[in-house]
Amino acid sequence: MVSFRRFAILLALSLPAMLAVQAQSSSSSSSNPTPSSATPDQNQTLAQNQPSGDAAQASGETQGQISVQERIRQRRAQRRSTAIHDAYDHKWESYMDMGYLRFKPGPSLQRLTYYAWETGLTRFSNERLGFTLVGRGYYGTAFVGVNPYSQGRFTRPAISQYDVIGGPVYRFYLQPKFSVSGRVLVGVDKGDFSGDVNHRTVEAVQLGLWPDGYTFAASASIPFEYNLTPKVAIRVAPEYFFSGFGSTAQYTRGFTTSMVYRFGKQ
Repeated sequence: MVSFRRFAILLALSLPAMLAVQAQSSSSSSSNPTPSSATPDQNQTLAQNQPSGDAAQASGETQGQISVQERIRQRRAQRRSTAIHDAYDHKWESYMDMGYLRFKPGPSLQRLTYYAWETGLTRFSNERLGFTLVGRGYYGTAFVGVNPYSQGRFTRPAISQYDVIGGPVYRFYLQPKFSVSGRVLVGVDKGDFSGDVNHRTVEAVQLGLWPDGYTFAASASIPFEYNLTPKVAIRVAPEYFFSGFGSTAQYTRGFTTSMVYRFGKQ
């Protein structure tokens, strides 16, 4: 009888605790539904929020392709920059060339063809800007025709000019294989128009030629260079050439073509 009473008292004390545990378990289950207990609308929303495997894989492949293309572009840009630096990062540039000029040897004479030699040296302060010093010699034959002073002997006298000119040069377009520059040169021009009359300037003037002497010289040109190697290039430079013989101004067109050699790193 005593044992029965103890069992009844223990059962009465345990019943409220069991009810509290059961209530807590039910509340936890309702607040965190599993996919199996969720409603169909909830399942659809969860499926939409999760990216599919194909979409994630495609996104990863696209990012990989962009990364590879960017690396290729960067390598190409680096190679181009290195090639430009190797070709134009030289301190000195020397050249020997020949030239062509259409020159008017006297105030009323027709133009003649001058053939020229030229040599020059350029000092570059960077890959684009430099200063050039040039020496030139021009040689040609003037046609003076028959006049009272030619006496039939000096209808085609030989004449010549010699120039020392210098000025800035600027490379405004650079590529690994070629470049385009602008160049302006000024200096002194010596004319020798009386060589065939024993350097008697008066007789040269009577033949219609300019008098011997010194005058200003100027040149404006656009040199084009094609690189055979980083140190060796071929240059063609169309130009306007200006001089001032006979107290007048001569405007002449021509060009020079040369072999260029670069040396000395900046």
